[in-house]
Amino acid sequence: MSNWKLTDGAIEGIMAGETLDRPVLQVLGQKLVGTQTPERYRLLLSDGQYFHSSALLATQLNNQVTSGRLAANAVIRLDKYFCNVIQPGNKKVMILLELTVLATGSEVAEKIGNPQPLKLSAGDQNAGSSGTTTSNISKQEPARTNQGFGSDFNQNAKQSGSALVNDSRMSCNKETTSQNSKGFYGNNQKQPNIAAKTFGGTAGTDGETPTKVHPIASLTPYQNRWTIRARVTQKSEIRSWSNSRGEGTLFDMVLLDESGEIRATAFKSEVDKFYNLIEVNKVYYFRKAVLKAANKQYSKTNNDYDMTFTSETEVLPCDDDCDLPTITFNFVSINQLESRNANDTIDVIGIVKEVDDIRMIVAKQTGKELKKREITLVDESKVQVRMTLWGNEAEKFDGSDNPVLAIKSCRVSDWGGRSLSALSSSQIILNPDIPESYRLRGWFDSVGRSVDYVEFKREGGVGTGSSAGGTNWKNFSEIKAQNLGQDKAEYFTSKATFVFLKKDNCLYQACPQQDCNKKVIDQGNGNYRCEKCQKDYPSFKWRLILQANLADFSDNQWITCFQDTAEAVLGKSADEIGQLREENSSAFDYMLTEATFKTFIFRLRSKIETFNDESRLKTVCVQATPVNYVDYNRKLISDIEALVGHV
Repeated sequence: MSNWKLTDGAIEGIMAGETLDRPVLQVLGQKLVGTQTPERYRLLLSDGQYFHSSALLATQLNNQVTSGRLAANAVIRLDKYFCNVIQPGNKKVMILLELTVLATGSEVAEKIGNPQPLKLSAGDQNAGSSGTTTSNISKQEPARTNQGFGSDFNQNAKQSGSALVNDSRMSCNKETTSQNSKGFYGNNQKQPNIAAKTFGGTAGTDGETPTKVHPIASLTPYQNRWTIRARVTQKSEIRSWSNSRGEGTLFDMVLLDESGEIRATAFKSEVDKFYNLIEVNKVYYFRKAVLKAANKQYSKTNNDYDMTFTSETEVLPCDDDCDLPTITFNFVSINQLESRNANDTIDVIGIVKEVDDIRMIVAKQTGKELKKREITLVDESKVQVRMTLWGNEAEKFDGSDNPVLAIKSCRVSDWGGRSLSALSSSQIILNPDIPESYRLRGWFDSVGRSVDYVEFKREGGVGTGSSAGGTNWKNFSEIKAQNLGQDKAEYFTSKATFVFLKKDNCLYQACPQQDCNKKVIDQGNGNYRCEKCQKDYPSFKWRLILQANLADFSDNQWITCFQDTAEAVLGKSADEIGQLREENSSAFDYMLTEATFKTFIFRLRSKIETFNDESRLKTVCVQATPVNYVDYNRKLISDIEALVGHV
């Protein structure tokens, strides 16, 4: 006989509307419900006295099923749950949000007790309940006709992906509203004057706030009557869009409550209606928006769905005190940026060390002028990085007195090394009221002002300008043995020597515009056409793409040197090299020969690329520094000491 004791009568109590604190139940079975994405699982639960088959597992707990921890006979504790009545058919279902597996099915190995099927009375069918480890949340649900769970549960389960629950601060009383109650708030309540207190939509005449809210984590597209209460943690600038279906404006925001977050987007007229009235870090009630599968290209929230505002969407300020989470950060130290992938979205905090003037650039894709400002951030890792601000953020930014800057959701770039760029959805906060900000402020005022910071070189990687200042040292045999660059681009440092420089196609004539490097076509009439800019120009600029073979003591490696690094290696500008090739080919050949057998400290970037079903390692030189043998010998001594220490 099993030693596990279940909570007697828990199933009957929960379905009758009682609030039980962390009941212990047994799983008798499980079943995949429907074919929707993400998958949903239904559990057959027993308390030793009764069993009930209408317990729906929240999607974040699916791994408990797929891993086998919720197999038959497992004993679990419900840490957070609630009941919901779903349409059509007024079916009651228990939603399991958080649970703890106390014993797996193999450990228990038998059914506990002799449970019988639970038969719901009419009163039980109308009641609701919820439980949590932190608060008592009761269910207020209009009375329903007595409908039990039958074989049609699967047809209705898709609509139960969310559950209507009370605000955790409200009393645990039951509604007596009849099934024929009309409207969102029922006949026995005065409908709130949403037209007066919201920024869209129409409603009644009083000023009451909604009494029923959904947790964000429970929202699905299969329902259309819900209200959430959430804090706006991010809000983007207004952006323009244009495609085959038309054009307009949009902005998006991130909404957060205790259960999770979701991205919401407003288009066209909804932009005019909501943008100036919704403020970051304020709490609102939201309803009558549309849910759809999240586009992970644009949505960085941990949610399977996105929300879109419509002409019927209503937003009501929440003036009550509430303990919803505020903006949360997951800061990455500046010296850890090199380990992050390009285009990763991260949170960063640092001291603003330098601020450049604002300048205008022309976007390559749209041809529009953009405002841009670069700033330099530092932190306690004693590394500095460049950060780019855009648009209004760039224009209004005030970096005087070295403020602390926290950025929520900025993008990592590996263009020319490691840098950061603010996104339209980024939240930029000066001197935030958080512990990390106070610690950083104190460090900078006492120590940081006099620190000699290591920088992320424009050409890539971390360095101090010293020839031995690189990181992740590798020889060429190691990069091949370790399959470097197989999954992502990887940076490393090597000391190597040029053994061959390929002169064929090392130069080309490019568009003279500063932000365009497209190859131009000689029109034969003194003009050169750029197909990208769709313009003819009377001149061009020379661009370098130098293919070279390097060798170290272990192996050799082909690399590509682009404009800046090729100029550094050859000791001349691209225009000088181009003129030399046109006017004096022997001097051009001599220049390449002279560069052969020169040794440099190389900062390299490797990535496996596939072309015509053939994969090969492509290595690009992002920095070539002449060897400072004093610094390099110090590195060798340090390496030797490290080896001796491991003997």
